[in-house]
Amino acid sequence: MRLPEQPPFDPEAIPTDAVVSRGGRDMRLVWPNGEEAVLQAETLRLRCRCAWCTRDRVQGNFPISFETVAVTKIDPMGGYAVNLGFSDGHARGIFPWVYLRDLAREAAKLEIGTADDRTPKAA
Repeated sequence: MRLPEQPPFDPEAIPTDAVVSRGGRDMRLVWPNGEEAVLQAETLRLRCRCAWCTRDRVQGNFPISFETVAVTKIDPMGGYAVNLGFSDGHARGIFPWVYLRDLAREAAKLEIGTADDRTPKAA
């Protein structure tokens, strides 16, 4: 078996800092290129891709919000991801750094769109 020349993940997606803030309501990420993001715990819980959450989505049983959820733990997973634990007891999701970076970029685009919606338009 021949190993791939490139790693199967993007090493640039690994943050230099990942910190839970606001009592677990946010997770702040900083990447080597200077990019920074804050992801809300609710967003992370809603976007969990574990088998349990996926099954609940397929069956129509997945909640539409987790307003009071907080991140309670961040455990490294082999350098490519983290396992996040939440205040509702859920701790099955593995969040690859690439996925978290994509979520952060998606959130930033939504914030820009929301800010554009609030910007007064010239008549």
